[in-house]
Amino acid sequence: MSFQTGLSGLNSAARNLDVIGNNVANANVSGFKGARAQFADVFAASLNGGGSAQVGIGTKVATIAQDFTQGTIAVTNNPLDLAVSGGGFFRMTQNGVVTYSRNGEFQLDSEGFIVNALDYNLTGFGVDASGNIVASQPSPLQISTADVPPTATSAFNAVFNLDSRAAVITAPFDANNPATYTSTTAGTVYDTLGNPHIVELFFARTATAGQWNLFGTIDNSATPNIAGLPASVNFNTSGVLTTAMPVAGATMPITGGAASPLTLALDFSGSTQFGADFGVTTLNQNGFSSGRLAGFNIGSDGVVQGRYNNGQTRTLGQVVLSTFVNPQGLGPLGDGQFTETSDSGLPITGAPESGSLGSLQSAALEQGNVDLTEALVELITAQRNYQANAQTIKTQDAVLQTLVNLR
Repeated sequence: MSFQTGLSGLNSAARNLDVIGNNVANANVSGFKGARAQFADVFAASLNGGGSAQVGIGTKVATIAQDFTQGTIAVTNNPLDLAVSGGGFFRMTQNGVVTYSRNGEFQLDSEGFIVNALDYNLTGFGVDASGNIVASQPSPLQISTADVPPTATSAFNAVFNLDSRAAVITAPFDANNPATYTSTTAGTVYDTLGNPHIVELFFARTATAGQWNLFGTIDNSATPNIAGLPASVNFNTSGVLTTAMPVAGATMPITGGAASPLTLALDFSGSTQFGADFGVTTLNQNGFSSGRLAGFNIGSDGVVQGRYNNGQTRTLGQVVLSTFVNPQGLGPLGDGQFTETSDSGLPITGAPESGSLGSLQSAALEQGNVDLTEALVELITAQRNYQANAQTIKTQDAVLQTLVNLR
């Protein structure tokens, strides 16, 4: 029996050496999770059960338990490198087969899909035509390189102060004659084709207290060519704007093939008339030209934001994570991939930072969670265990040799 006991010890010790050696070999693999051999003793089963003096018949490997503790996060230069901080796995798919991984080394393929080195697709939530995330069944994430279409300006907002000390203007307005207006400001607007146009607004103080005439031109016209202007802009004795905003009906001719005329809602809410120099504090509009993808980034919540050369941003999708009631029950497939099993339970999939799911860090990778110092000490211990079991067999051999030599 001692031979069998020693042999089981040798087999278990060899298996333990295999596990530790595999941990050491993969210490530098991103997202690698080390394993630990767990052992159990073995007793012979008899018809009437075991007695109190029963001797064991060796050991066995009960299971190889995966260690899913957090690995160290290292910064990289690739924005597609992702590290999970906390619970959760990347949900991958290839040819309809879903797998799970902690290895966040990703890249773009020729069609713009986010894939790993094995061409497994990273999955997530897509977006609708308005750029809103559609949290439905996860699908392969694709970075669209299509240009953002232009949006024509429909609102032009400005906040300014008109100098209440300014002289009254009585001369007819002439855009080329500064003596015919008090103050002016200008901004860029866009037509339906994304072409920029310069809109200039002119203010001339009237003889009526708190009243100013508003004139406007587009594209450096010498004469007012914005329909609906001139209009009156009025302030009370405290310098507060009293004219209802926005100033409706401001339309302007557009050339070059875009829709014409361009209609603007001029909004000066918050503007004042104080005894101070003229100054503009806010000037913005809601149009923009077409844009081409210049780059993208992935937030801690997994949202992929595209940056375009027209200054706009667009949501392109959202990376999802999956977690399990019993991660140790996942089936290892190699290449850093795991599959769900009956022991792991069903996956719980959602956006990062929701529920028990961790957060993402872009341009970073989770390193393997193997402590080399600890692993090497375990390796020495496992080697000694192997030697001790070999010594058990050697001792039993000596005992048998003694019996054989009896006369």
